Amino acid sequence: MSCQSCGGETVAVPVSAELREYLPGDAPAVAVCRACLAMEPTDDAPEAVPDLTVLDDAVPSSPEAAVPLVLLVGLLDSLAVHRPEITALLERVEQAGTDPLLAVDRLADGYGADAHVDLAARRRQLEQLL
Repeated sequence: MSCQSCGGETVAVPVSAELREYLPGDAPAVAVCRACLAMEPTDDAPEAVPDLTVLDDAVPSSPEAAVPLVLLVGLLDSLAVHRPEITALLERVEQAGTDPLLAVDRLADGYGADAHVDLAARRRQLEQLL
């Protein structure tokens, strides 16, 4: 599957039932673009969470932190609309042992203008949100 935003290659990530509540729709998985980090719901769910460090070294190797982090980044295109979901995902990433703001900083450095949203600006907004 290719990204609808930029045409880049995507990685399918299964979303557990407990995390699906934070996503629009009821798809069992999301496709995360390797080029811009845009996220799209998909029905093609792999059996296991892939190694999401292929997206960037800023993504934790632990699926417990990595999946909520990529969901969080995917929702940053509309911070106002997804504020409750983003807040909950920030807490989940932190509870899994990863600093979510530092991870977003590192993703902003790695992706720069190629990201689907201005991650550096969103990071500042996330800090205000918290």
